[in-house]
Amino acid sequence: MKDSNFTDVVILAGGFGERLWPASTPEFPKQFMAFADGISFLQNAVIRALAVEPSGKILIISRPEICAELTKQVETLKGKVSEQQKKKIENDLYVIAEPCSRHTCPPLLLACKFLELAEKKEHLILVLTSDQVISPLENFVSDCKKAADFAHQGKFVCFAIPPYEPSTGFGYINMGESLDSENSVLKIASFKEKPDLETAKIYLASGKYAWNSGMFGFSNLLFESEIKKYESEMYETFKIFDTAEFPKTKLLNSIKYIENWQPLNEAYSSVKSIAVDNAVAERTQNAVCVKVSFSWDDVGSWDSFEKYFEQGEEEFISVESGGNFVYSDMPVALCGVRDLIVVVKNGKILVMKKGASSSVRDVVKKFKEKQ
Repeated sequence: MKDSNFTDVVILAGGFGERLWPASTPEFPKQFMAFADGISFLQNAVIRALAVEPSGKILIISRPEICAELTKQVETLKGKVSEQQKKKIENDLYVIAEPCSRHTCPPLLLACKFLELAEKKEHLILVLTSDQVISPLENFVSDCKKAADFAHQGKFVCFAIPPYEPSTGFGYINMGESLDSENSVLKIASFKEKPDLETAKIYLASGKYAWNSGMFGFSNLLFESEIKKYESEMYETFKIFDTAEFPKTKLLNSIKYIENWQPLNEAYSSVKSIAVDNAVAERTQNAVCVKVSFSWDDVGSWDSFEKYFEQGEEEFISVESGGNFVYSDMPVALCGVRDLIVVVKNGKILVMKKGASSSVRDVVKKFKEKQ
């Protein structure tokens, strides 16, 4: 088999991250939050993109209102990577601001068109999210090479996460027959929506199901062919890019930045909002999955986020208390309480018992109703 590699990487970074409220807000969402080492979700995603060593572009697609912070974080990252990676960021990393949110399929078709305008050829594209934890990096790179091999063969590759608990928070992949000697690349028998708990337990016990990570690999030629087949209206709408010129870029925090691109504005004014899972992944006859060898965490709750911090008593004042986690931009004192998560950020306070993270979205909804 030809040893392939992804030529380009696309990072989707427009999410709102309500599950980590109040630290994560529409103006400063989850992907900008930093871990104990000071590196944010977004910066870690860029580090992964660099580690794959794409020969072409690294493209970050996001919302215009957060692109100032986004480019600031990417610029800051240049001081924390190798000289070669720094040059890659300076020469080949672009940020595109979507005029409005259209879920995940339109921005990926946008990425294909952008890359074709940059260089008219087949592009092998790796799609990453900006808000996950993945380790170790070496395993991630190794799995990406497997994915690139199959993307080169015209497959739509999903990254399947072996489940370690019966989660109801993810869609599932029903894995079919193996396509390689290591049983690490498999056909996809079907996709399953987020299940109830009993169904999730059945999936886990069977050993035949994996979580759908939201990361993909494919060629631009395959992706556009599938869009033409399954979303013909979207395909026609994006034909406007076929006669477009490569967009003018400006520098925002020293990072190449594209906004108010006329063909993009026109296409997004009429294209429907749809997830790439629904538009392509669940319909294509070419879907396969790489059963990953790295550990993966969506960090979709405060209970999950806490695992990445080791707090000592010097982090906050604690009297007759224990088992608490505090994430605050001001001093906090706890007296006579146990097993709490306390978040003080952006002028708002969240206090909850550990294990109650699923209620945070309800809190956010009630806050919105009061405003």
